[in-house]
Amino acid sequence: MDQFYSEEQRMVRDTARKLSENVVAPAAATIDREDEFPREIYNALAEQGLFGVALSEDAGGVGLDAMAACIVMEEIARGSGAVGNAFAIPVEAAIFLDHHGSETTKGWIPGILDGSVIPATAVTEPDTGSDVAAMKTTAIRDGDEYVIKGTKAWVTFGQIADVIMVFAKTDPEAGHKGISCILVETDRAGVIKGKSEDLLGMHGLAECMVTFDEVRVPVTNLIGPEGGAFKMAMGNFNFARLMMSSMALGMAQAAMEDAITYANDRKQFGKPIFEHQAIQFMIADMAKDISAARLLIHNAAKLYDAGHSIAMEAAQAKLFTTDMAQVHISNALQIHGGNGYSREFRIERLFRDVRLSQIYEGTNQIQRMIIARQVQKAYS
Repeated sequence: MDQFYSEEQRMVRDTARKLSENVVAPAAATIDREDEFPREIYNALAEQGLFGVALSEDAGGVGLDAMAACIVMEEIARGSGAVGNAFAIPVEAAIFLDHHGSETTKGWIPGILDGSVIPATAVTEPDTGSDVAAMKTTAIRDGDEYVIKGTKAWVTFGQIADVIMVFAKTDPEAGHKGISCILVETDRAGVIKGKSEDLLGMHGLAECMVTFDEVRVPVTNLIGPEGGAFKMAMGNFNFARLMMSSMALGMAQAAMEDAITYANDRKQFGKPIFEHQAIQFMIADMAKDISAARLLIHNAAKLYDAGHSIAMEAAQAKLFTTDMAQVHISNALQIHGGNGYSREFRIERLFRDVRLSQIYEGTNQIQRMIIARQVQKAYS
């Protein structure tokens, strides 16, 4: 893909690749086994300026674009899906604050970019997932403060976050038009962090439930207009889906590389198993679908960077890439035979980590609904 990248994109790709191969990948098994947030690696990503890769220079970023963010994500996730996931959180938080924040809330951006401030976003609740409008958390105005009450689930970085962007209903009777986004510093009274979730994969992300027990924050912590958070979130999802797609792509690329190496080294029936047509066909399909996914993602990113709406393109990229990654990482494990079931081999971790990608940032069933509605709109 080098011929399609700018010089700046190639440079940031090379930086991310070097960091992924020399720092991220060697630590990936330990992160998975110990399930501890890799603060040193997180700081290393920040030191290279990668959290601001898609942020303008005026906002303190590198001044590149969504395309560059996707390229970096693929490289980082190729070393570790969990670290790729960790990379996405500050990138998306900084962009969200830059697009929608006030002077007060934008003040957190420099700390997010340099890694000294760990952000989190709290949307999902124990009883509401895809149905965002059904959230029960409230933020009721009381003079110059909001009083926030409710519980959020699956908050990535929840246990270690310094600030959380909380989506809550400032007008409980207004449905999705009553949802606002408020920045909450986690050292405020009433912020209660739950225990770390014991997850199938994606370890080391300090995921937990967070309860807000009548937490008081100043109205100046409001991000965007009151009642405007649902629309803001839906717009942000398009970029987030490109990041999730690129994360799955990086893991699929790693799986294919491992499968090829193993198939060349492993001998059965007097020859490397790569020489067997059954194995060749599996690897050929991996190569085909990985290339197609990369083109879908980069097409959507280029459109996004040009200012176009990408509701359908982002959904297509996310749906296709995460589904194909699930299939081909499973096939790569199959090529490893019994060894693929052992934690001594990276493919076992990839198999567990990639499963989240079909759920995260809107389930793939939701992506199909989005695509169908966009097609209906286009042809009606």
